[in-house]
Amino acid sequence: MISGAEIMVKCLEEEGVVLAFGYPGAAICPFYDLLSQSSIQHILVRQEQNAAHAASGYARSSSKPGVCIATSGPGATNLITGIATAYMDSVPLIAITGQVRSELLGRDVFQEADITGACEPFTKHSYLVKDTADLPRVFKEAFHIATTGRPGPVLIDVPVDVQQNEIKEFKYPQHADIIGYKPRTQGHALQIKRAIEVLATAQRPLICCGGGVVLAGARKEMMDFVEKTEIPVVSTMMGIGVVPLDSDSYLGMVGSHGKRSANQALLSADVVILCGARVGDRAIIAPEMLGGKAQIIHIDVDPAEIGKNITAHIPIVGDIRLVLKSLTDKVSRTVSQEWLSRVHELRESEVPHGEPSQDYVEPRSFMRTLSSMMEEDAILVADVGQNQIWSVNNFNVKEGRFLTSGGLGTMGYSIPAAIGAKLAKPKRQVVAVCGDGSFQMSMCELGTIMQSDVAVKIIVMENGHLGMVREIQDKMYGKRHMATVLNGNPDFVALARAYGMESAQAENNPEAEELAKVMLASNKPYLLVCKVDPTLPSI
Repeated sequence: MISGAEIMVKCLEEEGVVLAFGYPGAAICPFYDLLSQSSIQHILVRQEQNAAHAASGYARSSSKPGVCIATSGPGATNLITGIATAYMDSVPLIAITGQVRSELLGRDVFQEADITGACEPFTKHSYLVKDTADLPRVFKEAFHIATTGRPGPVLIDVPVDVQQNEIKEFKYPQHADIIGYKPRTQGHALQIKRAIEVLATAQRPLICCGGGVVLAGARKEMMDFVEKTEIPVVSTMMGIGVVPLDSDSYLGMVGSHGKRSANQALLSADVVILCGARVGDRAIIAPEMLGGKAQIIHIDVDPAEIGKNITAHIPIVGDIRLVLKSLTDKVSRTVSQEWLSRVHELRESEVPHGEPSQDYVEPRSFMRTLSSMMEEDAILVADVGQNQIWSVNNFNVKEGRFLTSGGLGTMGYSIPAAIGAKLAKPKRQVVAVCGDGSFQMSMCELGTIMQSDVAVKIIVMENGHLGMVREIQDKMYGKRHMATVLNGNPDFVALARAYGMESAQAENNPEAEELAKVMLASNKPYLLVCKVDPTLPSI
């Protein structure tokens, strides 16, 4: 005989899971009891939302699904923001929650919450398991759904009695056969042919690289396509890192916080190849204007994304890696010298903002310096706020990864995500950059870092304000600063030391540079506080 809890552990083992993030409680204790006897490493976070963020950072860095665990009621509901964050950024996540006993469902007993209902808008699929015998099938399907097509989170809610009940034997399915779920991988041959024909006559073609290229592991295929065609590239925030910042083909990030040259090139193009980009309002300024001026070739594995925010003249549904390979095999060089010269002028006209200061840490110049100091395969995790914009426009991602919450824009994401990334890639440098506002949303995870000995580096850009909101208030609300001043900040250096973490504070750029060298040389966790002028803009 074998219990449901043991089956759950065996299912994870069958899927090759070696690491999970979670926070226990009564309704998930049977599972935790058996997990303790497994080879799967468990990382105890300090708040459940951070378990989902850490699993997300792990998934994005390892290319394997992340696993997070919580108990019923508030434990499960605390996961929701982390699940929604993963959903918006298409991160494969398996969220396992305990639930009250089956016979008590719907009776509002202690720590009961309808988590499957609550998460319905933020998951690819949710399961409420009512029969222990269903667990192997459910887990197999969950991992299949999370990792195929457009990746995303799947929730498995397991009542405590289902964990405790026993069945005769465990047999894990070899395959998941889900009626109606057949993600398309190969792009339609006719649509690819149409795209080739349009590119052959294009005068000003442009590639807009989105997060889908990163998720598909299509960096090589994208670079092959760019090298063969010489088509210039811009990116959305989630597409940063596919083409290096210093590449002659790359103009930078588009959108409201992007590069002026990138936005100008986008609005000047007559053909735009959108690769795995949602085309949201922040990512692309005036998408309706763009769609009216240019032929849009939209490539995405998720058919629901094509045409959602912009008219796609040539939609191509399929795995971006495979579609790009097909295009590269068939396309010829399509770019006129006139357009290349224009793009070169735009790129050269883009002067980096921010000069090193002796009075405070100028964050834009510091991010450029930090980029030059870090290893080429380093992972940078940026939180949401001004620090995110300073990072995306100034840090050069080469062979590493850039992680951030781009879709939902979740403050507090960076530290737990950095924990997950470092555990996925322990030999790489992993640096989290956050503001003093976002840091305080997850600073409890310093405990997780020290308990689990995760050598992440944290940079806190301290300006005493919610900088992005203050910037909006400056521009649109007559500089009336309401609820943006962070009076009462703790001494972050002392706080880190209270946890046993190495820490230091930089008052200006020369100090920040010297301390960054110390931070990067350390093989232990490190917190660097940078004092920043609150009046500095995002761009």
